[in-house]
Amino acid sequence: MKTNLSKRVFTSIVLFSILLTCIFFHKYSWLLLVIVGSIIAFVEFNNLSNKIWKKNTFAKYIVRFSCLVYLLLFIYSSHNLYNEGIYATLFILFICIFSDIGGYVVGKIVGGKKLIKISPKKTISGSIGSLLFSLIPIFFYIMYNQNENLTLIKLILSALFISIVCQAGDLLISYFKRRANIKDTGSLLPGHGGILDRIDGLVFGLPIGFLLIQYF
Repeated sequence: MKTNLSKRVFTSIVLFSILLTCIFFHKYSWLLLVIVGSIIAFVEFNNLSNKIWKKNTFAKYIVRFSCLVYLLLFIYSSHNLYNEGIYATLFILFICIFSDIGGYVVGKIVGGKKLIKISPKKTISGSIGSLLFSLIPIFFYIMYNQNENLTLIKLILSALFISIVCQAGDLLISYFKRRANIKDTGSLLPGHGGILDRIDGLVFGLPIGFLLIQYF
């Protein structure tokens, strides 16, 4: 347990360092990171679909095509989110990251009733923890970015909605993993599993965050 936690923390620090480096270095380094992550995630999802659908069925190709289209939209929205500014990008990213941290930490410490059968490890307390932790980036965003159009209520509602979307994305990938009867989508990241295990919430949270910035 302690060994796995140590691996998880170390991997998280490395990933976070790479993420910040790519964001602050140049917009194309951020775009490259998103593209590489999406390609690996797509490969992992293909392997996942092979375990669910043993034969080449129509459903298998539809799901794969849908995954590919969505990842292309994810790349597009991530790139355009960066064009809105570094602070906006970091704000949406941190909401997704803190939502994930809140779910993991509170779920482990508090435990309690299970949230849904799709993912046995997900608890109601963890879901609430995700919502609460997703509000933390708001305080940093207000400190470093003064935008009169973004009221505190808007920021809170946006953070909570993005957290819910991130959790839904996590549950969706958990559903596919459960159908494939596997624990992780890969083994690339020690303590975490595959890339898709790590970015399942981000893949859904970033596009929604971009839409909220555009229209809300």
